[in-house]
Amino acid sequence: MKEDEILQKLTNTLADIDLEGTRKICKEALSGGISSIKIVKALSEGMSVIGEKFEAKEYFLSELIMAGEIMREAQEIIEPYLEEEQVKRRSKIVIGTVEGDLHDIGKNIVISLLSSSGFDVTDLGVNVPKERFVKTVSEIKPDVLGLSALLRATVPEMGEVIQALKDAGLRRAVKVVVGGLPLNEEYAEKLGADYYAEDAWKGLEIIRKVVDTD
Repeated sequence: MKEDEILQKLTNTLADIDLEGTRKICKEALSGGISSIKIVKALSEGMSVIGEKFEAKEYFLSELIMAGEIMREAQEIIEPYLEEEQVKRRSKIVIGTVEGDLHDIGKNIVISLLSSSGFDVTDLGVNVPKERFVKTVSEIKPDVLGLSALLRATVPEMGEVIQALKDAGLRRAVKVVVGGLPLNEEYAEKLGADYYAEDAWKGLEIIRKVVDTD
């Protein structure tokens, strides 16, 4: 089977919420010498399909949760190969889901893409209070802070984090990228963010551009 066929099969298998199939094809792709970055991209495309099905009400919350678990297991399979490829660690990224929000599927996809692309990523997890974001930015001094939210009610918390960075004198030291279903460019600007990422790949592109121009 050709490389592009294997990657498409991986995308389709994840989109079908097939845990065993995704594991099997991940291992097959890696043993066949396919780049881990291409594998992560194929998985991300599968998650995009799942997101579309969720919006169309073909999939529900249970499928989203299962998809997140499959992604996590796939990441565990890929991680040793990332180390073997000796990916050069570059700029520091801190990312987390804001306080009041427990969703992490989108955040985890972004982390996979960033890690595969050589970024040094600190994942603060979910339901992260603004004080922890500020403390981590102060200690790690990242180039980029990523804020994630899925619930409309928690999006204003992003603005609270950004204001807390200002109050601590740290806002100019870090670029802030926000992402999540309820957001758009206009809303992100009102929150005080530097960039809005509509999806995981856009987030990766933005961060690459930010660090390359710093």
